[in-house]
Amino acid sequence: MSADPVDRAAAALAPSGLILRGGFVFAADEDRPAGPCGRPARSVLLVGNGGAGYWRQFSRWRARQPAGIAHPLDTWSRAVIGEAAEAAGARVVMPNDRPFAPFQQWAMRAEGLRASPLGILMHPRFGLWHAFRGALLLDAEISIHVLHELNQVARDPIHLCDLCAGKPCLNACPAAAFDGERFACEACVAHVRGPAGAACRQRGCLARNACPQAAQWRYPAEVQAFHQKAFAGL
Repeated sequence: MSADPVDRAAAALAPSGLILRGGFVFAADEDRPAGPCGRPARSVLLVGNGGAGYWRQFSRWRARQPAGIAHPLDTWSRAVIGEAAEAAGARVVMPNDRPFAPFQQWAMRAEGLRASPLGILMHPRFGLWHAFRGALLLDAEISIHVLHELNQVARDPIHLCDLCAGKPCLNACPAAAFDGERFACEACVAHVRGPAGAACRQRGCLARNACPQAAQWRYPAEVQAFHQKAFAGL
């Protein structure tokens, strides 16, 4: 097996369907979370998914767990990313860990992404159908060559939302939760939980689904329903 921590992490993640989603080297003078040795980390690798390639593996794991397990996707992701961390000699940090790590800022920095009108980062390949599940903090610097290879898939000077004149995502939400600048979370949750929210509960966010980009990576209805249920606390 390769001695490179990036290769080791990628190999450990491969069976799960999760992938490395870019990374970068922290500046020496910036605020840095602790690496595995306890000193400020030098590099970070982001872990996540593009499309729903992880769903089959997650579903198999979930079927073996006790009924009603809390936060199953987070629990599974932590275990999978933990194995990658062990292989790479890294420390795991998850989006829900406190103090909260700036995952969205890290993602924008690593992959050069920008937000869509819905607030979800628009990816030039995956569109809105991707997520960041965790990160690996390293004591050593990742080489510039490795970072270039890791990040180049996402870097594109064209923001797909800039090419979309109609912005159908802003007109598809039955709760009018999006205006291009703010997300009315309480209105969204109330609608999804209510009697008129069946379509959102069963097929996922209608605004997100209205986006014409990267339709081939759209999550299946089963996956979207799972995420909607978790989001709305159902």
